[in-house]
Amino acid sequence: MPRHHRLAFAGALALACASPSALAFGGKLLLTGGVSNIEGAAGGGLTPWAVTGGYGTAGEFGGSAFATHVKTQDFSVTAYGAAVAYGDRIELSLARQSFDTGPVGDALGLPGLKLKQDIVGVKLRVFGDAVLDSDTWAPQVAIGAQHKTSDAGGLQSTLSAFGAKDSGTDLYVSATKLFLAPGILVNGTLRATKANQNGLLGFGATGHSSYRVQPEVSLAWLLRRDLAIGAEYRAKPDNFRDNTALGAGALDEDDWADVFVAWAPSKHFSLTLAYVDAGKIVPGVVNKRQTGAYVSAQVAF
Repeated sequence: MPRHHRLAFAGALALACASPSALAFGGKLLLTGGVSNIEGAAGGGLTPWAVTGGYGTAGEFGGSAFATHVKTQDFSVTAYGAAVAYGDRIELSLARQSFDTGPVGDALGLPGLKLKQDIVGVKLRVFGDAVLDSDTWAPQVAIGAQHKTSDAGGLQSTLSAFGAKDSGTDLYVSATKLFLAPGILVNGTLRATKANQNGLLGFGATGHSSYRVQPEVSLAWLLRRDLAIGAEYRAKPDNFRDNTALGAGALDEDDWADVFVAWAPSKHFSLTLAYVDAGKIVPGVVNKRQTGAYVSAQVAF
């Protein structure tokens, strides 16, 4: 297989088999830095992958910036941030999240309450190359950390009473494998975390202060050079599951999943649309599954 075909589909969301003309200005090809997940790292929308963001290759810098909005029946989340990578080896990222609590804030006497979170991330590719190793069984592997600091406003004292801290660090390892001939990418991530609802409800809880390892899986299938579809699943630790202060099951935490379509009209812009299922969020107040739309825009260089 020609080398320019092997370099076209490199472990990002809509990885592409491109012609040599796509190599304008050098660097990686279309979408080879993935999209930005809700925590700022390169990968899928819900989970990081072993790729680095932007289009920099050996000896080069690359970067990206994103904005994401998720709207379910009762809640909404806005996230934005940026990442910079060097040498297709190391990535640093920043992200800010804001969660509109909707009816939960009203029920708690805190109308208009928004939960906020800042995330600082680092990712290091430790071995493998998703493109050059695409004809072997070897994946590209990266390790990463995300330090999160949450601000729950008027809800903070309640979370503290339940044993939740206002900061924590997630640790993860991701393996990304490209199957070039069928145009399929598979990613698996194991995350050691204490985060409640991704950290927006703090970290840990009474009786659950230790790290729990949770699996995350992504699958992407290239439909054409600039368009991909796929699905993701992200398990959650459910640290509040034994807490009965608000009633049995009031703070239970469900896993997340989505199905998505990603479109890249140009090398420097991509748009991701998804249907997301976040399960029940604070079921003691709003006892129904939260499903809805996810939209994310990214610029990259």
